[in-house]
Amino acid sequence: MNKITLSRNLSFLRRENNYSQEELAERIGVTRQSIAKWENGESLPDIINCDALASLFDVSLDNFIHYDQKDNGFPIPPKGKHMFNTTPLEKDGYVKLPKKALDMVRMQEGDQFMVLGDENPESIGIALVPADFFTTMAAGILNRTEDTKK
Repeated sequence: MNKITLSRNLSFLRRENNYSQEELAERIGVTRQSIAKWENGESLPDIINCDALASLFDVSLDNFIHYDQKDNGFPIPPKGKHMFNTTPLEKDGYVKLPKKALDMVRMQEGDQFMVLGDENPESIGIALVPADFFTTMAAGILNRTEDTKK
């Protein structure tokens, strides 16, 4: 556990969630001075407090203590969400996906993705979903819809 990484994450998450040191201390049952020392890197929270903080901020415990926002160039992600890195759009429209992203969804060369899009200005973007997962999910929705019509 790196004191600097943990103290940066704690300070960032506290501010991002609009907690004062005192409010955060009350939420997890410690003193304001403890929060200040953890944020300044003077001491480290024990594993119980790390777990409580990670849960409160909805980040994984692993990311809370290890994720380095400075090295990754992105803020610490919510639990279950991942930011792998940036990747350029090639001239022919192809995008090379990071290996870590493919490993996470257990995709290999030749596997198929469903490409989804959203034009809503608040959520504009595209998503890649493994085709098998998407077709299974869609079939389940269709089956539920047919069951309600009966």
